[in-house]
Amino acid sequence: MQLLKSVWDFFQNQILAMKWLNVLIGHMLGAFGLDTANRLVGSLQFFVYDVIKITVLLCTLIFLISYIQSFFPPERSKKILGRFRGIGANIIAALLGTVTPFCSCSSIPLFIGFTSAGLPVGVTFSFLISSPMVDLGSLVLLMSIFGAKIAIVYVVFGLIIAVIGGTLIEKMRMERYVESFILTAGSVDIDSPDLTIKDRLLYAKEQMLSTFKKVFPYVLAGVGIGAVIHNWIPEEWIVTVLGNKNPFGVVLATLIGVPMYADIFGTIPIAEALFAKGAQLGSVLSFMMAVTTLSLPSIIMLRKAVKPKLLALFIAICTVGIILVGYLFNLIQPLIA
Repeated sequence: MQLLKSVWDFFQNQILAMKWLNVLIGHMLGAFGLDTANRLVGSLQFFVYDVIKITVLLCTLIFLISYIQSFFPPERSKKILGRFRGIGANIIAALLGTVTPFCSCSSIPLFIGFTSAGLPVGVTFSFLISSPMVDLGSLVLLMSIFGAKIAIVYVVFGLIIAVIGGTLIEKMRMERYVESFILTAGSVDIDSPDLTIKDRLLYAKEQMLSTFKKVFPYVLAGVGIGAVIHNWIPEEWIVTVLGNKNPFGVVLATLIGVPMYADIFGTIPIAEALFAKGAQLGSVLSFMMAVTTLSLPSIIMLRKAVKPKLLALFIAICTVGIILVGYLFNLIQPLIA
């Protein structure tokens, strides 16, 4: 058992978190006569380390997930979802959301396609909630920062929000608040051609390059903000606003995150810096969920497909769910940290 723990610790710390890279960058800066204890140099070390680490993980994860995604084109996903009814369909939709694109804006076209194909609106909303919030990439990246237990619980809670949210929307019969052009669009159900391994690898490569170009600016912005938080903002400020001294820290973190736009890769370095400065785990993870699920651009896009009442319900369900999850994380943090 001790051997397995040692192997896992090595994998988490040196493969996922790449702590050796941080040490190496520190030595390289020192070789140039720079003192990493200096705040400016420390910010530079954090920035270079996180950009390289996230870039490596980003490209690797996008490639692997895109390869998996090649087995679930929209046509096949529609058929899979069409076989299930009730809460089972919501669960399957939420799970399918974990192998789809990395940001909420990328998920909306698929949501529209599923809805126009006649799938229940509650099922499609379960997919829409889970897709940006709990993709496989978030699981691995969270493991690299917070460890396996926290990462797994985060994904489980995200899936629960997606399933409950979609089920509530279905029970409230909100399909009448979907724009009519979506409901009447219909779709042509064409079987996707069988792809060879070479085709799938090529698809994964193209998806990796395309997604990387879109995401990398947000990675740079997120790491830059994280570097500022990590080395320039006093720890007592973070503790006062987002620590256990503020019972409204989770609510504040969620409301701050809602209007922002980033994906999991741009949000991770900010969350990492906040947590290191003493922010409560629930506040940090609620901030991440809010940013990735309820970004302003995605809400604007979604408004084109649904009427205000359904949009408001979607935002309310996600916001309340994220806040509750944040407080739950704070309660169970001693058990999973």
